[in-house]
Amino acid sequence: MKLLGSVTSPFVRKVRVVLLEKHIDFEFITDAMVGAAPLIEQHNPLGKIPALVLDDGLTLFDSQVITEYLDAVNPVGHLLPDTPRERAVVKRWEAMADGILDAGVAIVLEKRRPENEQSPTWMLRQRGKMERGLALMSRELGTRSWCTADTMNLSDLATGCVLFWLDFRFPDLPWRQEFPNLEILAQKLAQRKSFKETLPPS
Repeated sequence: MKLLGSVTSPFVRKVRVVLLEKHIDFEFITDAMVGAAPLIEQHNPLGKIPALVLDDGLTLFDSQVITEYLDAVNPVGHLLPDTPRERAVVKRWEAMADGILDAGVAIVLEKRRPENEQSPTWMLRQRGKMERGLALMSRELGTRSWCTADTMNLSDLATGCVLFWLDFRFPDLPWRQEFPNLEILAQKLAQRKSFKETLPPS
């Protein structure tokens, strides 16, 4: 299978981390967004990454769809529970993580507009989403070792991708100081091979 994406996208990193945790072989194509007719548009009409091209030619897109498929297709190291409620709780964490990222990406893109066209009020609203999302994660993590279970699962991987992306794009957001339990979680995840091998360029 082939993964189309970018080394700096946190959504792509989440998929890469899952692929590595599941020990699934894949080819990573990083120039899918380049050119007048980018490759990504051949596989996802929305032109968004990540996109996973399966061996039979079917393309999956949206990171949540891809991570759920990858967990089901390989029995190694299940990342999603089987019971409906527990599974929903893990997917809820993933949705919160992706929502924080959506708000953060929106700010990054807004700041790329000419300064006189930017909306500080709108960016502040997006930052509020990020801060409230992090606060909820911290409250629900509490003193536990992992987000939703006694062992690591997709909720932890998704959360880690958010936290490390904040270091990368929002170094002024003091999440480590405000939410020390999230920092402890991040420190554990940072030691995993899957996170070490998917570090974005500095």
